[in-house]
Amino acid sequence: MKPNNILAALLLLSGSTQVWAAPAPVSEAANNPDSLEQRIAQLERMMQTRNKLQLELQQQLNLLQDEVSQVRGVTEEQSYKLEKVLQRQRELYQEIENRVSKAYEQSSSPAAATAVDNSQAISTDLNENEAYDRAVALIMQDKRYDAAIPEFQNFLTTFPQSVYIPNAHYWLGQLQSIKSDDANAIVHFKTVVEQFPESNKRPDAMLKLGALYQKQGKVDLAKQILNTLISEYPSTTAAKLATERLAKI
Repeated sequence: MKPNNILAALLLLSGSTQVWAAPAPVSEAANNPDSLEQRIAQLERMMQTRNKLQLELQQQLNLLQDEVSQVRGVTEEQSYKLEKVLQRQRELYQEIENRVSKAYEQSSSPAAATAVDNSQAISTDLNENEAYDRAVALIMQDKRYDAAIPEFQNFLTTFPQSVYIPNAHYWLGQLQSIKSDDANAIVHFKTVVEQFPESNKRPDAMLKLGALYQKQGKVDLAKQILNTLISEYPSTTAAKLATERLAKI
């Protein structure tokens, strides 16, 4: 055989040997338990790390949800308080408007002034007005509800014939309702309803009375007073609210 042919044969044999030797690493990995355990251990560490991250993310999510719930609760509470303030302001503005209108009528006509004095539609006693305004200011301006209760009680005692007596009873009913003293609140609202049929506070007092009766489980009394309110004051806001309340009883 020529030298060139011999060299070619050797190269061919060498390449064939390399081809057959290629699978050796696979066989070696399969027969090497230490390498397999290392890979399993690595996978376990990866799983542990992932689980730890998931746990931390879940904890952060729970904290965020708690914060959102707290913010929502504060917002709802502030909205409720704001609505209460606005409601009290509307009541005061309506009361002031009525008093100003009556004062204007009184000053524009001597006959009207005489009629007002005789019917006690508005007080001409400065001390009486000051006492009443001071009690109302404790509610509307200072928000000192506990202090306003004895102030109105003193007003009732000091000025038993005042034209503001039904208003004072109404405010006392409101204040007692805020304190959840439903029994005393009912007494004052009933006084307005039963003893002062001409008072502009009577429709609202009837609405409050119906709500308190419903709260106490006296459904029949609640329906009765609310239906009377709707019948006697059909075009008032109180009647509209009474209709909505009756639909839910």
